[in-house]
Amino acid sequence: MKRTSILAIALTTIPMVVAQSTWAGQAPGSLSDPDIPVSHHDRVYAAEQFSNTVSVTDPADNRLVGEIRLGEPSPGNFSPLYHGQVLVHGMGYSPDHRTIAVVSIGSNSVSFIDTQTNAVKHVTYVGRSPHEAFFTPDGKEVWVTVRGENYVAVLDGKTFEEKTRVIVPAGPGMQIFSPDGKYGYVCSSFNPEVEVISVADHTIVGNVKQASPFCPDLAATPDGKQVWFTLKDVGKTQVFDARPPFALLKTIDTGPITNHVNIARNANGMFAYVTVGGLNQVKVFRTDDFSQVATIPVGSLPHGIWPSGDGSRVYVGLENADAMIAIDTLTNKVIATVPIGQAPQAVTYVPNAVPEGDGTQNTVPPGVAGQADHLMMVPAGTGKSAEQAAAPTSVALFDQGLVQVLQAAVTGLQSKQPYVLGLSNNPDGSGNVDVLANFMTNPAGSAIVNTIGQIRQVVTPGMSTTGDTRRYLVIAPQVAGKPGAPVQVQAR
Repeated sequence: MKRTSILAIALTTIPMVVAQSTWAGQAPGSLSDPDIPVSHHDRVYAAEQFSNTVSVTDPADNRLVGEIRLGEPSPGNFSPLYHGQVLVHGMGYSPDHRTIAVVSIGSNSVSFIDTQTNAVKHVTYVGRSPHEAFFTPDGKEVWVTVRGENYVAVLDGKTFEEKTRVIVPAGPGMQIFSPDGKYGYVCSSFNPEVEVISVADHTIVGNVKQASPFCPDLAATPDGKQVWFTLKDVGKTQVFDARPPFALLKTIDTGPITNHVNIARNANGMFAYVTVGGLNQVKVFRTDDFSQVATIPVGSLPHGIWPSGDGSRVYVGLENADAMIAIDTLTNKVIATVPIGQAPQAVTYVPNAVPEGDGTQNTVPPGVAGQADHLMMVPAGTGKSAEQAAAPTSVALFDQGLVQVLQAAVTGLQSKQPYVLGLSNNPDGSGNVDVLANFMTNPAGSAIVNTIGQIRQVVTPGMSTTGDTRRYLVIAPQVAGKPGAPVQVQAR
């Protein structure tokens, strides 16, 4: 109470100073939390799925500090895996800002890393394909959504050992908490339903219908009034009341491959920032009237997003560009781009993560994690370049040594139809097509397609060392089990 009284006095006696230095608490905290200005003590982390690393960035000068290596590139994972992590993907952090929790989907693990030293201090193994992990606001528990099964694993916040499970519909995607720590909100990636869980007794106390089954991410506003969640399969974002009876408030069409959402408050108000991977954009909405106030071009396949401790910036991982960008929230302009590791997924900004020193311990240079080639695909037969195409398919070839992981963020196709990604001898995609991957589009006509092989050597000009004819990437519908006429071709 005494602390609140001092703050109240400060607000009434020096309003000009406070208005310039403090706007309000930022997500995932409470509106009453003090803002923390950007400094060299802060860190931005990204979980990088194909290099199996966590990048560490100093936001004060937007400089990559280094990579925390949790596992090896793909060829090293083809034999029995006894050590190291695979498909580093999800991320959360503790209320004291001293620990990040990093989820690896392929090895079913949560790695707890000390933010001061970048050292892994514990690894907890949970069920099949966990997706995200986050601490409760009091730091006593860590909730892990086990997306490959039907429960949230509840870990002890000190020992990091599993102590109980909360059974939910199959495929829990992510969880976040109300700022007061009363509720946990768990969206689903397999069932069209968000569960609201009482943190005190781990019981389900409400639910919200999703417009589609596939929710990858959600965020609660610092004022405790709203929860925003994304729907990747249909390209929508929905908002519901964070308080009982948890009524749905708004459904917004945001675009194909709608990935993550987060909240930032600044001098202009409170805003939801949504990454739209299929459009290579971040869209910005007011939380009071849900109006869209900005569309920000950002680069290939924006994914994770998180605000700085003062709300002056949001940081976004570009999954198919191997980069982290910083957006100024007052101008909604990109102000920095930082090269990082391969295929960044979740992003977290941790204020005051490194109280002392330079925080470079236990990090390594990017090495192979910083090596990738980037291509674009455009509609076949139109003669359009990647710049002219409205929503081109972006392709990244992530170097794994002798081979590459290919990831294509496919857009602009027919809804829920079978297609192939393949190689053609001809730039226009004609002739025989050798299939690299079969895939099915989602209701928005998009898909994330992955395959692996020595692909760069044949699709990149001048890379072939065998004298073989260059090949070209092509996307074609499946017709009677075979590739039909091409609908997208590699941009030249």
